[in-house]
Amino acid sequence: MGVSGELNNDGCVITCAISGVAANRDQCPAIPYTSEDYAAEAKRAYESGASVVHIHARFPDGTPSFRIEEYRTITQSILAEVPDIVINYSTGAVGVPMDERVHHITALRPELGALNMGSMNYAKYSPRRKQIVFDFVFANPFSEIIYLLDKMNSAGVKPECECFDTGHIGNVAPLIDMGLIEPPIQFSLITGVLGGAPADARTLGHMAELVPDEVSTWEVIAIGREQWRMVAAAAALGGNVRVGLEDNFYLPDGAMAKSNGDLIEAAARLVQLSGRSVASPAEARAQLSLPAVPDRTALASWRPK
Repeated sequence: MGVSGELNNDGCVITCAISGVAANRDQCPAIPYTSEDYAAEAKRAYESGASVVHIHARFPDGTPSFRIEEYRTITQSILAEVPDIVINYSTGAVGVPMDERVHHITALRPELGALNMGSMNYAKYSPRRKQIVFDFVFANPFSEIIYLLDKMNSAGVKPECECFDTGHIGNVAPLIDMGLIEPPIQFSLITGVLGGAPADARTLGHMAELVPDEVSTWEVIAIGREQWRMVAAAAALGGNVRVGLEDNFYLPDGAMAKSNGDLIEAAARLVQLSGRSVASPAEARAQLSLPAVPDRTALASWRPK
């Protein structure tokens, strides 16, 4: 963890993407299902160096949930274990009504909300089978981006602009011009999805150069086992990093992680080997231009209608 006291601007913010929605325990036994599982995983991640948790909610049987109830229960359980961690909610979904993609954010008001910045082919290729084994179009038109952004703005939640390719970074420009988003902006530069930016250091360096304001911040999200090279590259370039069971199950040596804490520990080690420190939650809030003391009143007061 980053040391307490004076804030360290060179600290690397490590985000833990706890679960995602697609994978299950048949693929990785460590994936959390219940709110207690989420809390235990968040605590392990925090103790290993994470200052932010990215949450996709699930029902206790492991199926994805977009309901406010599950987001609230999971978040409260996490904060009971790690009260100072930064909370980040997902809005990404396919085939889910727009209001359900964002109502947990407007109701519970986390500090950060993920905002996909463009449409793309989203696929997976199997070299062994010589087939595209996963194939769909991930549609995020400007009308939907603006809808989600308006909702986040109304709730006082900072958007995290998720960019799967270089054009997605440029999509921020008209939103700035319209006054819908203001620097400093937090970017997530996502690599390793077939249809988007490849997971190599040269591509990441180019994407980082395109981030439009020097006071804005960025993190890398790399899907699959190439993640570790991208974490090392991001740390060296001065960016932040995200790891977790949503993105990759495997440690640098190829062993399957037994918890999110294992993945965070490996990321923290790479960050420190690059000559940087690991940011504490207080340092993360300072870097990301978030209030020093998070407002949890909406989380505490929300009741189902």
